[in-house]
Amino acid sequence: MSSFSAGKEVLSYCGKCKLPLGHTIVSMKDTATIGKVECNTCHAVHMYKDPATKSKKVKSTSRSTKKSKKAVSVGELWMEEMGKASGKAVAYSIRSTFNEGDIIDHKKFGPGIVQTLIDDKIEVLFQHELKLLVHGK
Repeated sequence: MSSFSAGKEVLSYCGKCKLPLGHTIVSMKDTATIGKVECNTCHAVHMYKDPATKSKKVKSTSRSTKKSKKAVSVGELWMEEMGKASGKAVAYSIRSTFNEGDIIDHKKFGPGIVQTLIDDKIEVLFQHELKLLVHGK
């Protein structure tokens, strides 16, 4: 079991960046519960949000006049996307270039599917989280 304390780094969902990112623990509620964290990317200070409990909201594909959103967990979305995907998984490398829909195999995060391309970065859906990775360097 890992021990948390102020000053250590932890993965938390950042509401400002809308991504699970590295954060520095600012305060603790008690010896086992993280209180506030500071995002290492945008430096926003907020309550700790466990990225494993966050779910990605997916827009409904039906054309109705109501604007409804269906909440789907990251794991469910990953299973659905991997079921639709075809092709072989390619080992992730920072030097390789990827396209939307490509299946990658990351040493740390496991198999994932490329969701979107953002300049020299790719947004990859893994079984437990959505990650932003660099490619084509």
